[in-house]
Amino acid sequence: MTTLPDTEKLLLDLNKGWLTIWFNTPENRNALSSELSEELMTVLHMIRDDRSVRGITLRGKGGIFCAGGDLKSFGSALSGEFTHEDAVKLNRGGGEMFQLVNTMPQVVIALVEGAAIAGGLGMLCCADIVAVTKDAKFSLTETQLGIAPAQIAPYVVQRTGLTTARRLMLTGARFTGSEAERYGLADFVADTAGQLDIIEEDIKANVIRCAPGANAATKELVLAAPHLDTNEMMNLAAERFADCMLSDEGREGIMSFVQKKTPSWARSEEDQ
Repeated sequence: MTTLPDTEKLLLDLNKGWLTIWFNTPENRNALSSELSEELMTVLHMIRDDRSVRGITLRGKGGIFCAGGDLKSFGSALSGEFTHEDAVKLNRGGGEMFQLVNTMPQVVIALVEGAAIAGGLGMLCCADIVAVTKDAKFSLTETQLGIAPAQIAPYVVQRTGLTTARRLMLTGARFTGSEAERYGLADFVADTAGQLDIIEEDIKANVIRCAPGANAATKELVLAAPHLDTNEMMNLAAERFADCMLSDEGREGIMSFVQKKTPSWARSEEDQ
């Protein structure tokens, strides 16, 4: 049975193998404070190898996804003896959080309403599938504050492509959910927050038909592809194919197809 930690800055809802993680500090627009970030990393580390958790949804309470870094804490740090080494450590910690979200073996959905600014926009770029409301607001504001969108840069490039990422990061351009799809940031655009729930249910229904181990292997291959040469990629692909085919999951999936049965991971609770 999946065990989840107690959290103060997040609300956790595990239902039928799907974990919804709500950012729950609307008083600061769900900013990525050190406390919220630490809780998020703790939760993700705990479920990373748990294949009974089929997917993860990231959302924000209070009608806003995430306003990015906690600028008030930055200001407090700068008013004290905050060294170059301290800044490096702070930023590197954020990078580890984004990398963890990006590489989770489970399918990660980001549902965005209100705003996803700076690091909040970076967070959605780490998800596999993104749905936004048409009036959601987006911007990469870091350079307007005299800092760089440092740790999120590779994920924005990963999501939008280099040309669009450069323009969005170097201008701090503001845009809405209606434009986010054109920029490659959103897979789905909803008229209302309620429609996000409908989109999510359709995505989840498709994911549940996919074997969790096979999805985990597929995510590994997809993320590795841009960084490996052809021979390395073929070797990794062959290894993961063999791992999957010879696993209990692979054997069941192939035999279920041959016997025209539904594999266990795709059955409803009533059928099991």
